[in-house]
Amino acid sequence: MDVPEIGDELAAGRAPNNLGRRLADVAPRDIEGLITGLRGHSERTVAIMRAEIGDQLVVESPATGAARRDGEIVALHHADGTPPYEVRWSDTNQVTLVFPGPDAHIRSLAHGNGDADGPSRAGGSRSAGLRAAPPGRRLHPGDIGRRVAAGRERQGLTREETARRAGIAPEYLAYLEEQTADPTAATLARLAGVLGTTPAALRGGASDLPSGRGQALLHPQMRELGAGECRRLLSTSGVGRVAVSTRQGPAVVPVNYEVVDEEIAFRTAPNSVPAAAVDSEVAFEVDHLDEAMSRGWSVLVVGPARVVTEPDAVRKLIDRAHASPWAGGGREMWVSIQPRRITGRRITEGGP
Repeated sequence: MDVPEIGDELAAGRAPNNLGRRLADVAPRDIEGLITGLRGHSERTVAIMRAEIGDQLVVESPATGAARRDGEIVALHHADGTPPYEVRWSDTNQVTLVFPGPDAHIRSLAHGNGDADGPSRAGGSRSAGLRAAPPGRRLHPGDIGRRVAAGRERQGLTREETARRAGIAPEYLAYLEEQTADPTAATLARLAGVLGTTPAALRGGASDLPSGRGQALLHPQMRELGAGECRRLLSTSGVGRVAVSTRQGPAVVPVNYEVVDEEIAFRTAPNSVPAAAVDSEVAFEVDHLDEAMSRGWSVLVVGPARVVTEPDAVRKLIDRAHASPWAGGGREMWVSIQPRRITGRRITEGGP
């Protein structure tokens, strides 16, 4: 009679060998005792283990030296955070319903550190309620989540309705929109169907296409920017576009730029298109588009450009450069633009 051994293996989350044959030899009263014992084990585990959306479930291997398994908890079934959990396993990227055994514990990610709160085991005492973004957890939405949220708002859908149509838990949708997450292909396909788009678009698959292909905001509003905000947006470096006149006609080319002593400087090569800016008045533009939210801003600077030749000035530009030109090659000619006029615009949601 090996009822205790069967009970131990089931409680540990392992399927005993030849379970059917072994149970066939067990007396009915012993089977009732086995079921009662397992129910008690489950109730003790459920009453103690607590988790939140985004925490990790770690299952330690009972064999020494064997690999353990872990996954992200993507949905809860009880408002108090007790098991069972829907877990997306890191080794297969598949989501399964899990009833944790005594070899499992929760790794809390509530404070951005995998062991910030310490593990919550069967025998631990950490508690957590059902919420997408618990107190103390900052929102770090990823691009997928932001695109989902923007698409949902355009459709006029609530999270609950979107989750219901997509067949996912509302808590997981909230987590997806508020934290950096990587949903499965099936989940993304269902969300795309609800939002009237494609999984590739939600993942940013159109990144190699021109910017601004998404839908406009429901109530877009454009406002002019002051000179101070324009300078702040220019920051200290980045990629901008310089508009010049060449023998072949007007041209606009991107360049890596630096802002030094309120002037805009970029490196290029003699006889290149950007070098045509020297000794003429040029336009220089910088912008940023938030594809997920259909928002953005642009700053336009107009002023005379000159080549920088003074050794001290060149050395200063080199010392303050944040990056080498992305185009590579020998680009040792510094061109500086002195802003005479600076303007900017921003597109935001204006409300109904």
